[in-house]
Amino acid sequence: MMDRIQDFAGRTALVTGAGSGIGAACATALAARGAAKLFLNDISEGGLNALDLPDTCEVEHFIGSVADEALWKAIEPKLGGLDHAVVNAGIGGFGSIGTLDFAEWRRVMDVNLDGAFLTLSAAMRAMAEKGGSTVVVASSTGVKVVPATGAYGVSKAAVAHMSRMAALEGAPQNIRVNAIAPGGVDTAIWESGDDFNKAVEKHGRDATIKNMAKSTPLNRFATSDEIADQILYMLGDSGANITGHVLVTDGGFIL
Repeated sequence: MMDRIQDFAGRTALVTGAGSGIGAACATALAARGAAKLFLNDISEGGLNALDLPDTCEVEHFIGSVADEALWKAIEPKLGGLDHAVVNAGIGGFGSIGTLDFAEWRRVMDVNLDGAFLTLSAAMRAMAEKGGSTVVVASSTGVKVVPATGAYGVSKAAVAHMSRMAALEGAPQNIRVNAIAPGGVDTAIWESGDDFNKAVEKHGRDATIKNMAKSTPLNRFATSDEIADQILYMLGDSGANITGHVLVTDGGFIL
């Protein structure tokens, strides 16, 4: 069904962290739904090259960390007239506030908050002339306090608030900004946690994810494709009257 819906026909879109997980799913869905050009970022070119995108969609890759200001100085001149942006790139991090090493705090904040700011600000400048829409990927851990999520939970709360501020500031230019706050999603970000990797070694990945999903009332984790569909709803014309919203999609985790 998705490949018959062409609601992004002729549009241009930027997706960060597009080499895997939610970012890859967004890039694939945008291309399938008619996007004319995609600007894709990731720290790994291999992940971007592995995407199976139609020839009808022009693609330009930008390799590097979203927290690198020099990267954005190189990208921004090419983004003029940008229609959409998915501010997705992020990394995991765990630890309690009282014991968290400052270097670890900065490592996570550098990408998840500073990188999101650089992405969003560049995208909004590129949309200033004709308007556009952006979705920032936050997290349910930025809505519900979850102990030991450390800098990750704080960074995701911050980007959710940043998106609402940007929505108010961008509205006069017809720029919509929303955020999405997923709960558990089966992506590679879990692999940054030692406890997760230990559980995978002992029980296997599928069993580990299934066990973790017991913390949600719906007893399941989302797929990247499911989250991408929700992002594209807010990004596209179907969500034309939605701005400044933080969509929690977590199987009931925050209840």
